[in-house]
Amino acid sequence: MAANSSKTVIFAALAGNAAIAITKFVAAWFTGSSAMLSEGVHSLVDTGNQILLLYGIKQAAKPATPDHPFGHGLRLYFWAFVVAILIFGLGAGISIYQGIDKIQTPHAVENAWINYLVLTLGLVFEGGVWWVALRAFRKEKGSGSWIEAIRASKDPTIFTVLFEDSAALLGLLTAMLGIFLSQALGMPWLDGAASIVIGLILAVTAAFLAYECQSLLTGEGSSPDRT
Repeated sequence: MAANSSKTVIFAALAGNAAIAITKFVAAWFTGSSAMLSEGVHSLVDTGNQILLLYGIKQAAKPATPDHPFGHGLRLYFWAFVVAILIFGLGAGISIYQGIDKIQTPHAVENAWINYLVLTLGLVFEGGVWWVALRAFRKEKGSGSWIEAIRASKDPTIFTVLFEDSAALLGLLTAMLGIFLSQALGMPWLDGAASIVIGLILAVTAAFLAYECQSLLTGEGSSPDRT
């Protein structure tokens, strides 16, 4: 069933994001890296997002009632839309703010090896979750193109996790590059610039997810075999 596949993907993402969020915040505290702090916020927001998606699946599975004769399927789309707003408002907003603050008051990153270790672990965790989501979405995709499959999908949970983790992988690589360049070139403000780039990545991801979810909420019907 689609719901079982969705839950598997979300639980994998929840475990991975929760684990890496803690390590990112610890690394940011030890090193003073703005990019690492942005990554910690990113993973924390993603963890909360997975909880909201699980709640959305539970709400959408409720049977029809006199007040909701067509069921509660649209509730999943609503919570997926809330997830997109959180990615933009919290993830992107805080990352851009942290980046601007670091550029205005630059300071060198200390004990950078901690950042590199945590970012490498993050790539492993996020890469594993991304692969689980990719496999699940590939089964749903069929023979059509990826964009067509996303536009046609009536289950936003899998492609939401897939896009979240694609953004997470890009964010990790951006943070790693920003920290490396800030050290190699002796320009601490590049760490802040990396944080801003991470925020922009999240903003673009959030905008795309919000567009797809509002389309499901306002125009596309819920598929009867979604659960």
